[in-house]
Amino acid sequence: MKLSAIEIGIVPRPGQNSVGLVGMPVWMWAKAPNDHTVGPITARASAGGITITAIAKLLHVTWDMGDGSRVVCKTAGTPYKPEYGRKASPDCGYTYKLSSARETNDAYTVTATSSWVITWSGAGQTGTIRLDGLNRSTQIRIGEAQVLVD
Repeated sequence: MKLSAIEIGIVPRPGQNSVGLVGMPVWMWAKAPNDHTVGPITARASAGGITITAIAKLLHVTWDMGDGSRVVCKTAGTPYKPEYGRKASPDCGYTYKLSSARETNDAYTVTATSSWVITWSGAGQTGTIRLDGLNRSTQIRIGEAQVLVD
């Protein structure tokens, strides 16, 4: 089945020249999703007159936000578009309360871990297998805006 971790889509975008702000929504999603990263995918194997069929589906993605918080998303997420402005993600988002200034590289390391459920049947038997631990990481910078009023 060659299941793999999702490619991370996230706003603010990773990189030195991109900075999000404390209190502003962060959007997370599976970039370029396919059968191997979000499923469902079906595979069959036969030997000795017995055929086993397995179906793998993404159960959820757990996002470790790098500040001690975790977000569990039951969908692949919605890709951010500029016309969404400051709206929060409808299905997979987060809001930082502190800047990443005190973190290594002044950035939070965000890790997305995929959890799969694989159901199989064959030879009069059925079963379920859980697969966790397929992950990928990136870093995003979160700054703080301060306003002075005289």
